[in-house]
Amino acid sequence: MGCTRILGTRYSFQNNQNVPTDRPLIIVTNHQSMYDIPPIIWHMRKYHPKFVSKIELGKGIPSVSYNLRHGGSVLINRKDPKQSIVQLEKLGNYIEAHNRSAVIFPEGTRSRTGEPKPFRTTGLKVLMKNAPSALIIPISINNSWKLLRYGKFPMGLGSHVKFEVHPPMEISADLDSTIKAVEKQVVSGIQFSA
Repeated sequence: MGCTRILGTRYSFQNNQNVPTDRPLIIVTNHQSMYDIPPIIWHMRKYHPKFVSKIELGKGIPSVSYNLRHGGSVLINRKDPKQSIVQLEKLGNYIEAHNRSAVIFPEGTRSRTGEPKPFRTTGLKVLMKNAPSALIIPISINNSWKLLRYGKFPMGLGSHVKFEVHPPMEISADLDSTIKAVEKQVVSGIQFSA
């Protein structure tokens, strides 16, 4: 995060919620760029966030790949649904047992323009079923896509990347209605503009 400040990037993280540390959390957020992740790690650090990440990121990125493989996160193969479900079940059981948090980007892939994509529900359902006492924490991310609007180089200048933590939600018996409510909350905080 500090390195991007030379480009005029600013970060603001708004969290006015009283999020407990004594129960598991499922952090649900939109996904705009790889720069979504470090602010969540830093600002939600007391909740020990673990990530659901694509398997390709488990190799070749100094420190990041190692941390994904050995830091409690799970790597899923999007071409192998069975492997993905096993990994998500493992993560759900882990956060349930240890009162940690799991971060999931239900859109599946990054939005290259900031416009939200529809949630894919399977991964979120698996986490909720395996961590039934978890609290859902919706987060809306704005403007991180602007850092990579031209690809990896040149990076965008003067972006103000904003994170807004919404009120926590309990998991209801109807998982589909819970997911719809969470998606509505996340999308409500996205200020989409080209």
